[in-house]
Amino acid sequence: MARQEVAPGLIILRVAPEGWALPPFEPGQFAVLGLPGAAPRVPEAEPENPPPPPHQLIRRAYSIASSSRQHEYLEFYLALVRTGALTPRLFRLHVGDRLWLGPRFSGMFTLRHVPADAHLVLVATGTGLAPYMSMLRTHLAESAHRRTAVIHGARYPSDLGYRNELEDLARRHPHLTYLPVVSRPQGAVPPWSGAVGHVQDIWRAGLIARAWGFPPEPAHTHVFLCGNPQMIEDMVRLLEGEGFREHHKDAPGQIHTERYW
Repeated sequence: MARQEVAPGLIILRVAPEGWALPPFEPGQFAVLGLPGAAPRVPEAEPENPPPPPHQLIRRAYSIASSSRQHEYLEFYLALVRTGALTPRLFRLHVGDRLWLGPRFSGMFTLRHVPADAHLVLVATGTGLAPYMSMLRTHLAESAHRRTAVIHGARYPSDLGYRNELEDLARRHPHLTYLPVVSRPQGAVPPWSGAVGHVQDIWRAGLIARAWGFPPEPAHTHVFLCGNPQMIEDMVRLLEGEGFREHHKDAPGQIHTERYW
């Protein structure tokens, strides 16, 4: 296992299987990680009352951030939940430590139901960016025929995980637009000069239309929403007011959602 600290309370983990090969997966799917109840927790975690049995395996699902064409490890983008059962234990892991990785990956938050010629708007808050990183790392280079916009909202500039990589991808791939926005820019070093507010404000301001040269519309654009459930509810209302429909198995639409808590 490898670990990178993005900011306080945010880490990137890379997990490699021991003695077995990673199975195929679709970008946007998730894997299950686990640690026993006896695993140590970070000091800032809330007390557990009662604590889990020491030998009980605590398991949770996390979206995969690595490319599906990368077969050596899986990458995860994680936020510390101080009241959680697993992330306070995951945050105590060090390089080389072992943890449980489920052998099957699943999830429907993928590009499977998006037409190959449809443009994409990928909207995330916090670690909801993870499945989009897998999609971009897997498909971006071959998708120059479609416009793709990534809107990522965070509290502080330092919380914009993968910012350097996304800025570099946007420079190298003109069909990719990266639109970060923060809600608390005060005191940032260096000072924050980007958008301030929430992801909904980016949509309302028409910044995607300005970047693309045309507005995203239901006839040719699919929108993915991942992260804070309140953000998703607000965005769904905004999008439905413009003619977009939420996608369901028996009623195809252009809005795809994944609520992170």
